[in-house]
Amino acid sequence: MNGSLRIPTDMLAEFDRLQQQLRRVFSPSYSSRSIRATGHGEFPPITLGSTPDTVEILAYVPGIDPKSVELSIDKGLLVLAGERQTSLPEGADRINVYAQERFAGPFRRVVSLPEEADPTRVNASYREGFLRVSVGKRESSKPRRIEVQA
Repeated sequence: MNGSLRIPTDMLAEFDRLQQQLRRVFSPSYSSRSIRATGHGEFPPITLGSTPDTVEILAYVPGIDPKSVELSIDKGLLVLAGERQTSLPEGADRINVYAQERFAGPFRRVVSLPEEADPTRVNASYREGFLRVSVGKRESSKPRRIEVQA
C-alpha cells in the first residue's frame, strides 16, 4: 500500500444514485407537489452549458408570457421568476377538477453561475416555450496564447 486512499469512480456514482433515490422517497407525495417541485427537479427545468465565449442557460417555460418573466443576476446567481397562469377556461369555478398534470402558480429558480460569467454581458430571448439566457465570459477567464521570448 502506498498510503493514499483511492475510491473507485463507480462507487461515487453509486452514492449519487442512492442520494437521488432517497430524495424521491422522502419528498412529498406527487399530489401535494407545487410548481416548484415537478417530477425530478425544480420548475422550470433547465439545461446549463457553455461555449468558449458564453455560459448558456436554456429554460423550458411553455405557456408563459415572456414579458412576465423576471430575470436578474446578483452575486453570481441568476434568478428566474414568474408565474404560470391556470389553463382552465373561464367559468372554471363550476368545474370539479380531479386530476391536473399542468402546474400553475408562481415559480422562482436560482442558478449559480460559474466565476467566469460576466454579469454585465447578458442576453435573453424566448422562442417556442424556451427561454435562452446567454451570459458572456470574462475576457480574463478565456485562454490566451503567450509567446515565449527567445
